[in-house]
Amino acid sequence: MSSLDIRVLGQVSMSVDGGANEVSGVKPRSVLALLVLNRNRAVTVDSLSEQVWDGNPPASAVASLQVFVSGLRKALRGPLGPDGAGSGLDAALVTAGRTYRLDLLPEQSDIGRFAAARRRGTDLAATGRYEQASLMFAKALGEFRGDAVADLRGLQFADTFALGMAEERAAVQSAMYDAEIAAGRASAVVGDLRRLVQENPLREPLWAQLITALYLSGRQADALDSCRGLRRTLADELGIDPSPSLVALEGAVLRQEPLAVAPASAARPADPRAFEKTEADVRDGAAMPLGRLTAPDGTEYAVAGELRLGRLPDNDVSIDDTKVSREHAVITRTVSGFVVRDLQSSNGVYVGDRRIDGSAVLSDGDEVTLGRTTFRFAVES
Repeated sequence: MSSLDIRVLGQVSMSVDGGANEVSGVKPRSVLALLVLNRNRAVTVDSLSEQVWDGNPPASAVASLQVFVSGLRKALRGPLGPDGAGSGLDAALVTAGRTYRLDLLPEQSDIGRFAAARRRGTDLAATGRYEQASLMFAKALGEFRGDAVADLRGLQFADTFALGMAEERAAVQSAMYDAEIAAGRASAVVGDLRRLVQENPLREPLWAQLITALYLSGRQADALDSCRGLRRTLADELGIDPSPSLVALEGAVLRQEPLAVAPASAARPADPRAFEKTEADVRDGAAMPLGRLTAPDGTEYAVAGELRLGRLPDNDVSIDDTKVSREHAVITRTVSGFVVRDLQSSNGVYVGDRRIDGSAVLSDGDEVTLGRTTFRFAVES
């Protein structure tokens, strides 16, 4: 079977059967990138034209797209063999009416592999297998070869995607640090977390991780000093106090209370065969609290690892609201609490009446609003 590898987490490129098969030209690479970003979903000719020509498509846009797509099909087909047959991969590029669709398996693109490894790492962490989770998050991060779609920067869709993937990359790094902390290696991540806090001083979730890592490393005084640093930063820059969850964390550190972080003994030795959840795995992860998100109609969603919300049906929570973006937000359980992150949505994510800046720590009883839809978040011990 022929192999295919399309890369967008760096410069855009495509390889068929291991041979370099670069797609030349900014606009053909833009078409390829857009089809990969929307893999397995139909993209209209109008949408492609708007994005490839950055909002100003010429009258010849449709004809030009046909030429670009034909070139991509030829590249996917690869060199013809003695029997006159190619790779057969060109069948993955489907034309239906005025739409194009590129059907890809997760392993056929770096973004697909990144997403699969990230999800696997999240599942492993949710079941207490922190060492394996850390390895899986590291595998996801290894798919990056620089900034996403680096050779298409300046186009609006490329800049937006690159910014979103930078956030995704940072989130996976954070998840890897969580797994390291839960596996009993908190001291190993303190340096990285200090650097990230200096670079992102208003990101409360990073402060929560740093405080947790310091405290679990036996450095209570340093953890309390970081709590004071967070208070000063928020007061000086935003005129606000830390979230209730951060206040509760500070209190626990001050009173030398144990944190709700699963012990290192819950992490199992890495075993490449052990990727399916079991009842024992769920018990192992029970040391950390669960979150619960309640929709306006009363439907409840558990947050044991990662919960993605958006308008697309393949989200964990699909929201029928035109003000909600296709992939709008994600709620994640971390070693220091729960975090909601905005996935570069059009209308933002609100916790209470405040629009979050990138991400925010969630507290018991918080209201989370996406578009016109408001959820209530609860923490269950």
